[in-house]
Amino acid sequence: MARRKSQIILGVTGSIAAYKSAEIIRGLKEKGFCVSVLMTKEAEEFITPLTLAILSQDKVYRELFGDVDFYSPEHISLAKKADLVLIAPATANIIGKLACGICDDLLSCVAMATRAPILIAPAMNEDMYRSKILQENIERLKRNGLRFVGPIKGRLASGEIGEGCLAKIETIVSEVGRILKHGAP
Repeated sequence: MARRKSQIILGVTGSIAAYKSAEIIRGLKEKGFCVSVLMTKEAEEFITPLTLAILSQDKVYRELFGDVDFYSPEHISLAKKADLVLIAPATANIIGKLACGICDDLLSCVAMATRAPILIAPAMNEDMYRSKILQENIERLKRNGLRFVGPIKGRLASGEIGEGCLAKIETIVSEVGRILKHGAP
């Protein structure tokens, strides 16, 4: 009997690094993962749902109150089918929402409802990343079992060099595989 492919829920948020989600999908699929994409409205300013649907070969989920089955709203069914939730790129906004338990969009609701591991790949301006509030939010999420990969130092959208660039695609994909293979951090 064929082994079931692991289901990755990829949450894409409104960072300029959202265009890299296309390469993340490609990398995950090359490793044999199934990928379902959830986009925030802000992410759609940087990359289209059509692009991600074609690459993932699956519907892109965008609305909290989109298609609701009579027995299972999407945020619950997506949370249950996930073997891992990857948020890449993750903005300061989504990190803050998760740290405070705010569920006001599809991605934050899925993250709150899932029992699967959550891996967060931050991408933002260095000043935002180094903010005391964001660092406290990251530490809070880590204490609650969420995992992080990156960011790394590189050229930021502002043109400056600093810490805040999305981790390398290969590193993110490798970390997904490691978590699913070994479980604990």
